[in-house]
Order: sequence, then C-alpha cells, then structure tokens
Amino acid sequence: MDINDLKTFVEVADAGGVSAASRRLNMAKSIVSRRLLRLEAELGTQLLARTTRGAALTEMGTTFREYAARICAEVDAALEAVSPSGALRGLLRVAVPSTFGPTHFAPAIAELTRRHPELQINCRYSDRYVDLVTEGFDCGIRVGYLADSNLVARRIGSFSVRLFASPDYVAAHGAPETPEDVPGHPAVMIGTETWTFSAGGKSFPVRPTGRFRADSAVAIAEATAAGAGVAALPDVIAEPYVAAGTLVPVMPGYALPAIGMFVVRPPGQHPSRKVQALTDLLIERFSR
Repeated sequence: MDINDLKTFVEVADAGGVSAASRRLNMAKSIVSRRLLRLEAELGTQLLARTTRGAALTEMGTTFREYAARICAEVDAALEAVSPSGALRGLLRVAVPSTFGPTHFAPAIAELTRRHPELQINCRYSDRYVDLVTEGFDCGIRVGYLADSNLVARRIGSFSVRLFASPDYVAAHGAPETPEDVPGHPAVMIGTETWTFSAGGKSFPVRPTGRFRADSAVAIAEATAAGAGVAALPDVIAEPYVAAGTLVPVMPGYALPAIGMFVVRPPGQHPSRKVQALTDLLIERFSR
C-alpha cells in the first residue's frame, strides 16, 4: 500500500472532494482520482461515494480515514526523526479560532512556514469547538478559559479584558460603577457566564443578563458599539473601537481575569516536533 495514496485519501476526505483536494495538494485531479482508485482496489472496498458536488465518505471510508490519518502522521514523524538535517517536514493540521486567527495567529503560522521550507500547514479557521482527534488535527489554538478535557494544553500567552460600553449607551443609561450595578445593565456576551471582577484583593462574581449573545468577540464588540449594552472584551478586540470613539471602558477600578491563549493537542507521551515548533514560535510571539 502506497503511503502517498493514503495521504491523498485523507486529503480528499477532509476537503470533501477530489477537486478541493487537488487544489490543496497542488496536484492534477486525474492523479488524485487514480490514487483513490488504486487504494480502493488494494482494500477491496469503496471508501468514497462520488457525487456531482464532490465526494462523501462511505461507512468503511469513515472508519478507514481515522487509521489512515494516524499512519500518515507516524510516517511523517519517522521521516523527521531520521532526517539528516533535522528539518521539519510533512503536514501540520491546525484548528484556529476565526475571531483572532486571521489577524493574530496567521502571521505567526506563516513565519513557521518561512523557517521550515519543507513543512506544509493546513489551517481551519472556526469559532466552533473542534474535536481534534475525530477531525484529524495535530493541534489547535484555543482562546478563553479552558474547560476540563483530556487534551494536553500549553499556555502561550493571554489577552487582558475590560468592561466596555458605547458612549451613546452611557449617555442614555449611565455606566455601572460597581459589580452590584452590572445586573442592572443589559450584557452582550457569549452565553450563560459569570464575570468575576476584582479590586483590593477581593473577588466579586456577577451573573450578567442580556438579550444579545454571540460566539464571536468581534460580533460582541459590534453590538456593544451599536448600544446593545455592556460587554467584557479583550483589549485587542476593543482597541480599534476605542480609537474610533465607538467604545469606552467602564468600571476602571475593577479588573477582570485575562483570557488565556493555549495550544492544545491530543493526549500522548510527547508532542510531535511540528507541534512543538509551532508552540515555541507562538510563545515567542505572545508570551510578552
């Protein structure tokens, strides 16, 4: 069984079709199709159901894809281990949050490709929770407060957080001055959450309520700038709105916990050299 056939199958499965995979691989569609047919003939089973819109995994294809992805990862790791130059090579799959990804993480990931010319990187940008194991990612970048899981996490930095509102909202409704005032103002937030303020060595947990929720920090900033209420926002998201005069910080005497940035990976004894290289670069960029 040809390892290149396995890699091609995994790429087609993840891309959702031959055409998309051929673009990712920079390879003619005829070559991709030939590799798939050869692999299916080798296995004696159909892995993909071809349609006019692309290709969908069969039941056997879904099962085989998980094994194939692990085999390809092990082969890449073996090649790295015996490389005379020690160069990183193969494919690194990274799940990246779409809110911070393009502006904050994409330049660092691009720098990784510059430092390691033989390394290929595929990023998927999404604010949804990505199952790294099931979806075949080597690692993911997470921003926020990590929930308990079996993933291995390495902190790479943090974003400071403050409470913000629009000048028009403050003019019309006033601004909260203490944590006890916060429930009296509509909150713009991700979901059901607690804001824990601190001052003078004491903590003040508050359960905000509001009618606008979003899973994107940018959407929350836009809604807050439009006067929907008050929001706890990372300074890096709020800065351009503050500069434009559409957001102002409120309750300056109370601090909110910084939100962490993490590289997470599936459990295992040691991270791959590719994941370690990405982690080190992100720490270099964001730890300060």
